Amino acid sequence: MCVVVQGKVIRFDEVRGYGFVAPDTGGDDVFIHVNDLEFDKRNLAVGAVVDFVVEDGDRGLKASSVTLVSPAPVPAMASAAVGSVAPASPAAPTFLPPLPDAGPRSDDAPSERELAVEVTEVLLAAVPTLTAEQVLATRGAFVAVARSHGWV
Repeated sequence: MCVVVQGKVIRFDEVRGYGFVAPDTGGDDVFIHVNDLEFDKRNLAVGAVVDFVVEDGDRGLKASSVTLVSPAPVPAMASAAVGSVAPASPAAPTFLPPLPDAGPRSDDAPSERELAVEVTEVLLAAVPTLTAEQVLATRGAFVAVARSHGWV
């Protein structure tokens, strides 16, 4: 008898095509592989809610017959691509303490695009396991803070 379980994707490596889902019922995380998806793998990301059947695999619990219930939420800052038209008055994330004003932007300050490229490279070098969604959200936060202080 197949029992369908619902859970949230907690890790997923797009390149390798596998990750883990935490069942809503609790217990051990369940291995998930793109070959077991019944939807386009591009719709699977950390935070997505999926239904699946739990099977005992050679190395532990494995999800099969995976269907998408709801896609991963998209952070507000990640939805704006670098180089696109920015909102009229971007707000810095509220979790950051106020920083001293750096004064007027100097001519040698990087552009928003240059900062975004550099932050992306630093993030990927420092934490290669970051997902594209995490890189976009983090980079967006850095650029928003820099913009709010006139650094870019």
